[in-house]
Amino acid sequence: MSLDLALSLSRPTDATPWLTPAEYWPSLTAATQGLDTPVGALHLGALRHNTHDMLGRAAGTPIRVASKSLRVRGVLEAVLALPGYSGVLAYTLTEALWLAETLDDIVVGYPTVDRAAILRLARSARLAGRVTLMVDSLDHLDLVDTVIAPSQRERIRVCLELDASWQAPVLGHLGVWRSPVHTPEDARALALAIVSRPGFELVGLMAYEAQIAGLGDRPQGHPVRGGMNRWVRNRSIVDISARRAAAVAAVRQVADLEFVNGGGTGSLESTHADTSVTDIAAGSGFFGGHLFDNYSGFRPAPAAAFALSVVRKPTAASAAMLGGGWIASGPPGPDRTPRLVWPEGLKLVPREMAGEVQSPVTGAAAARLGVGDRVWLRHTKSGELSEHVNEFAVVDDGIVVDMLPTYRGEGKAFL
Repeated sequence: MSLDLALSLSRPTDATPWLTPAEYWPSLTAATQGLDTPVGALHLGALRHNTHDMLGRAAGTPIRVASKSLRVRGVLEAVLALPGYSGVLAYTLTEALWLAETLDDIVVGYPTVDRAAILRLARSARLAGRVTLMVDSLDHLDLVDTVIAPSQRERIRVCLELDASWQAPVLGHLGVWRSPVHTPEDARALALAIVSRPGFELVGLMAYEAQIAGLGDRPQGHPVRGGMNRWVRNRSIVDISARRAAAVAAVRQVADLEFVNGGGTGSLESTHADTSVTDIAAGSGFFGGHLFDNYSGFRPAPAAAFALSVVRKPTAASAAMLGGGWIASGPPGPDRTPRLVWPEGLKLVPREMAGEVQSPVTGAAAARLGVGDRVWLRHTKSGELSEHVNEFAVVDDGIVVDMLPTYRGEGKAFL
């Protein structure tokens, strides 16, 4: 069975079964019972809810879909067929070239030094018109020129990245270490250098405020940290809104920008409020990893989850699942570990935690688990889950209505 995913996502959804765990997770178990574990499930109603909720939070600013947070081409294409979603923020050039077979507006979110991919891009008018490279220094332009001279290639579209981190009092650098371009003056100087170089066209500017989009303001069980995070977020919003607007104005004096990108799932509202931004990057909110349980302003539905099987009973009061060590990127810690969600009352063993080949669990529910039983988990983020399964079972009304291959399932591993 197959479905028109774009048509299905376009319909509003009123039902919220995920708010009743005792019904939601057993229904996923029943729907996927005929599939061997590990099994990835994508609940269609929850995905639909998240898709429309993000549009509401963006309040009319187009959302550029961050492919890293999905890594399922079928979902990418379905979402992009909906009004309000436009363009892709890819994570590697090879991925972008692959997606450009069917999509026509792809910005590579990180600089590339992939010479073979650069050569392929530069020799194709079709690809060069669909894919934009990220740059934050002349070194990136120099590398392209060493691969193929301007006179021998198509014009390369580039996007200038502005550093969106915040230099906080006492705390110092807050955010991610990305671009060395921090001030409007820096941005204008680099823009002037780009437009003076043959073979390049400056078409965009990006500034990703990770310390806002990726920082939960209500971390569960940590009220003091939550207060600090809210302070960081609020002060950072003031800083980046003013600095990005000034940088955009300075660069627009040099080049006619097609787009200005910013934000993420966790900052849709504040990034929308910055009138210098023309599109907002977001992706993790579609699948709803448990990272976003730590935000006060929104709560995505757990659209994507995975089930593992119990394969042994070390004791009568414990159980061990096969696999489970699907750790998310970022600072190592409990918040990067998959979260046990069903049966309720399970806990990972502190001295073993989620392991590559087995993950023991204890707690009241562990005694009731037997060999062959299923345990449901949610990944911390989103797209990283897709690296561990070949396909997602799309579940609707209690049955599997489609099987969507992940990048991995299509034989692709870009990073």
